[in-house]
Amino acid sequence: MKIGFLVIDMQTIHLQGIDKQVIDKACEYINYVSDMFRSKDQVVIHIQDIEGITESSREAFSIIPEIHVMETDLILTKEYTNGFWKTELEQMLKEQGVDFLIISGNAAEYCVLSTYNGAIERGFSTVILQNGILSTHNDVITSTYRDRNIISYPAIKYLLNK
Repeated sequence: MKIGFLVIDMQTIHLQGIDKQVIDKACEYINYVSDMFRSKDQVVIHIQDIEGITESSREAFSIIPEIHVMETDLILTKEYTNGFWKTELEQMLKEQGVDFLIISGNAAEYCVLSTYNGAIERGFSTVILQNGILSTHNDVITSTYRDRNIISYPAIKYLLNK
């Protein structure tokens, strides 16, 4: 079994309105899981929403420096909420042999859930990283954890060591 880890829209422009401490906590979980994935030669993919990007706004669309991006990571851009819609994500995952996905990032009620649903529609077993998603609305985080499949990093560690 190969596992893919998606880090969605962790970009300055999309994190406005979220408390810095909340962002830092999510980044800690995302980076920890990313490091576990890399150490086991699993796939880490950073997805960047570039809808509306201009030459003058390019820097605001960059992945925030708190998220560690390594040379072995894959990067994909998108223009829609669902990371699968009109992108090469499904093909990338199939080429890597991924059949199980863990999703993290921003914004829980939009891009995270759209990509989660898109993954399930395409036959991937999919879960959301506990403490690894963000939103400007705290109640959205609570309902996402209540209504979707989630996974903690100790469970990920166990899976990666199987």
